[in-house]
Amino acid sequence: MDKLSILRDIAIVIIFAKLFGLVARKLKAPQVVGEIVAGLILGPSILKWVQTNDFLTGIAEIGVILLMFSAGLETSIPQLKKTGAKATLIACSGVFVPLVCGTVLYMCFYGFSKAGTDEFFRALFIGTILTATSVSITVQALKELGKISDEVGTTVLSAAIIDDVIGILVLTVVISFKDPSSKIGDVILRTVGFFVFAIVAGMLLYQGMKWLDKRYPHTQRIPIIGLALALGLSYIADKFFGIADITGAYVAGIILSSLDDSKYIDRKMDVNSYMIFGPVFFVSIGLQTDIRSLDMTILIFSVAFVLVGLISKIIGCGLMSRLCGYRGMDTLKIGVGMMTRGEVALIVSKKGLEVGMLDSRYFTSVILLIIVSSVLTPILLKLLYSKDDQAVAAES
Repeated sequence: MDKLSILRDIAIVIIFAKLFGLVARKLKAPQVVGEIVAGLILGPSILKWVQTNDFLTGIAEIGVILLMFSAGLETSIPQLKKTGAKATLIACSGVFVPLVCGTVLYMCFYGFSKAGTDEFFRALFIGTILTATSVSITVQALKELGKISDEVGTTVLSAAIIDDVIGILVLTVVISFKDPSSKIGDVILRTVGFFVFAIVAGMLLYQGMKWLDKRYPHTQRIPIIGLALALGLSYIADKFFGIADITGAYVAGIILSSLDDSKYIDRKMDVNSYMIFGPVFFVSIGLQTDIRSLDMTILIFSVAFVLVGLISKIIGCGLMSRLCGYRGMDTLKIGVGMMTRGEVALIVSKKGLEVGMLDSRYFTSVILLIIVSSVLTPILLKLLYSKDDQAVAAES
């Protein structure tokens, strides 16, 4: 791998990622879908112009850390505190039901395995992918409908935030089982140990960053130190606690999310992520997917995966919202609002590939789920709200 080929590959990846990202946006699909398609076209599936290598893999790894750091920065701790028991219960149910359904789905296709075997953990990881919620599409749909601040809209946003936190915890525990010598007690102990460390270190780091932010507000050194914190916690999480590095990045974002300049840090991170690291990460998913190796079983599994992914979220969140006191169409709105998948599902999938718990051919199933959920969610929400408006008009 020489320097010139690296420069060529990066140039091709960035140009194709942005081109197909813009096309996806024009078609009302998430931009990341276009970037993944760009990887499929550039990789072994079609053109074979770009191959994965250590350099691209390294950039992609930084890309996923930046994405999770930004996700943490966008997490509102005050909103988490205000959501109360309802949103927490809805989020927990919205994680548990898809986790179980996804695990059972894999076993239905490839056989039921005993707990503790490699095949069982592969099944469990398929379920883990389905736990993630991407609320960005739902937020846009609710804004257009003028319902972003009503009770249902607020519940969906709050539950989605908590859903992400729980999903990261589930990912952390499941990935810890990649070590054959791991025991449940050891895994839980390491996970709890990391979060205890993160809380203690986080309070100290937050006070230090808060002092710096007041002394040097809106200066370049704030996001630079924030980036160093994200990378450092990612390293500590993986090296010393044996849990996913992206968990450390996410925690770093949460630590800094209450700073006055948290949005400024996020904007600076977004520049790097948007220009190079993010596109390389999403394109790399396409590069590692060879659609020529797909068979009828995988295609049928992908369709079932999409259906289970959508329905399990609606059932999990919808039923719990009903138990929490919501009635009528509101329960269905909450379930539909929580069924979108996006970047987090891709990040979880990529991490599963790295640790040997997922085969690259299942990326097709994840990509299909993201596309279908992103298209269906705004349409279904509009239909549900229009029925409410019609009912109100009929009563008046």
